[in-house]
Amino acid sequence: MEILSYLIDALTPFNLLLALAGVTLGTIIGALPGLSATMAVAILVPFTFAMAPASGLIALGAIYTGAIYGGAFSAILVNTPGTPSSIATTFDGYPMAKRGDGGLAVTLATIASVFGGLVGALTLILLAPPLANVALAFGPTEYFWLAIFGLTLISALSVGNTVKGLIGACLGLLMSTIGVAVVGGDVRYTMDSQILLGGIDITSALIGLYCIPVVIDLVATKAPHLSVLEDTRGYRLPEALRISWTNKFNLIRSSVIGTAVGILPGAGGSIAGLIAYSEARRASKHPERFGKGEPNGVLATESSNNATVGGGFIPTLVLGIPGTPPDAIILGALLVQGLKIGPSLFNEQGNVVYTFMFGLLIATVLMLPVGLLLGRYAYKSIVRIPKSLLVPTVAFLTILGSFAIHSNTHDMQVMLVLGVLAWIMQRYGFAPSPIVLGLVLGQIAEQGFVQSYMIGNATNSIAAMFFGRPISMAIIAFSLLTLFYPLIAGLLSRRRRAAVVEATDTVVKSAVPVKYRDVPAMLFGGLFVGLGVSAYVQTKDMSAMGSVFPGALSAALVLLSVMLFAFQLGRSKAPAKAEVPGEVKPSSARRLAIIVAMVIWALLLPYIGFFVTSLLAFLVLTAIASFERPSVRELALYAVTALVIVGSFQLLMDKVLGMRMPAGLLF
Repeated sequence: MEILSYLIDALTPFNLLLALAGVTLGTIIGALPGLSATMAVAILVPFTFAMAPASGLIALGAIYTGAIYGGAFSAILVNTPGTPSSIATTFDGYPMAKRGDGGLAVTLATIASVFGGLVGALTLILLAPPLANVALAFGPTEYFWLAIFGLTLISALSVGNTVKGLIGACLGLLMSTIGVAVVGGDVRYTMDSQILLGGIDITSALIGLYCIPVVIDLVATKAPHLSVLEDTRGYRLPEALRISWTNKFNLIRSSVIGTAVGILPGAGGSIAGLIAYSEARRASKHPERFGKGEPNGVLATESSNNATVGGGFIPTLVLGIPGTPPDAIILGALLVQGLKIGPSLFNEQGNVVYTFMFGLLIATVLMLPVGLLLGRYAYKSIVRIPKSLLVPTVAFLTILGSFAIHSNTHDMQVMLVLGVLAWIMQRYGFAPSPIVLGLVLGQIAEQGFVQSYMIGNATNSIAAMFFGRPISMAIIAFSLLTLFYPLIAGLLSRRRRAAVVEATDTVVKSAVPVKYRDVPAMLFGGLFVGLGVSAYVQTKDMSAMGSVFPGALSAALVLLSVMLFAFQLGRSKAPAKAEVPGEVKPSSARRLAIIVAMVIWALLLPYIGFFVTSLLAFLVLTAIASFERPSVRELALYAVTALVIVGSFQLLMDKVLGMRMPAGLLF
């Protein structure tokens, strides 16, 4: 009965209003690239100090869970993860949107987010103290193998281009070592630049690697950016519910994975989403559909990343160990409110903690109507926006989002460089996802690897340290299964086809595709060999602890690049590509113009100022993205739109959020 009294306390009108407002605000913030859940929670913490402890925590928890869900909107509609937790949502969400199923994808993400959030919140309420002990059983070795488990997703992302995928992962892992080493304190690969001293920010890298190539390619042709259906039915709830029920085991499995990963301090929603996506693909009867618009991929990632919210609060409340950065901020808010963190919290301050837990549960339920209401119009709005307005708006959000993370123009410039490089590499078969995977998991992998190596070296049992712990062995087994499952499934499929051919006495020689030499891949292979050698040479000036991880990565990059070069060298030269009559060639001039305009924008912004530079750049990008000469009315509309969008965000960042925006020479 006492538990029910806490539920009644959470259902007071004020707490319900806080939960609803928090979820709505969090969803909107999460949908904007760069405006993360951490930022939203951190900025609004001071407003909760005047509230009752339980009410303040409900508001923060609602914003947190809403922001994690909100990242799915931009991931699905513009191929840019609004938060790092939505990385894997882009794999199938954006392909669904491109073929006209964006409304369905958003609805599936909403259902999955609510389901996963409920699983995480219920687990928090029912099993918090015993499950907190699970987090204590994970040492550096387990974290290292958990990162490796996440990297096995490369086999799912790089079917047909596995070597390129592994090279991309090595590049991402090397990028994660830039700056001050997590163990040892070495300064690595900064090229004597203070810009890189703090490393590459993951969120700004995500924006660049995923969003900039989309912006560049949007102006390549006049074709619509997303498929336009005559029947744009908004959220398509009955169809989404039917798909979710059919794939209920995937939802349950992914939610459990998300809760388990959330319990581990430092893991977070990005790792949970990647692992859940990998397991969903491995368990699927049609793994070849993943990456091409498979609803199961969206269900897996969104249920798992939202389940980490409840899971992350378990070590935060029971042990005082925050699972994610937002958890750390909320932990600080708990301490300011005078709450004593630890196992005794549930006995001494049970009324506050359980009211907060039920409030989080209610906020998760409210996410369903909020998400459906926003999702009903989100896809239709994105579809109807002309490219002449969509291109500058998305480009503006990338600039704004990468700057807003640390109020640093250097992050914005690094984002743009990475984005242009990703666009070039993507044209020649190097997908950005393995690079992002390596960047996200790099620090966790290095810290776990180096600490395990140090402990094993001190105890003369390096092999036992890495391969002698039960949890580690279980993770290794799952990693091997995930890595080799696509290869084994492909081999069995070929054998079945061969048996059918033999039984029917039919010879189908044309079924085997002819592979021609990929000259750009050979050039990239040579380039990466040089990069790997250069990175390895620089490890000579590092300490033993600082050099072991990047040294191994450099050697792996050289080896894989040589393999890529050798594989292509043994193939025959590709014939000249015949021109297809009536084929519309992409406009290279417009794409180059977009790149130049954004580079000038990023370089001049610190000197001329945010408002003036962004307003002028918005109008220039509008002109580049316009394929037909606009009328006077359209010109006026573009000018007003630019002024409203840039001016609104200038006021929001400067006056409401209190960020120092570059004023420059002009305002």
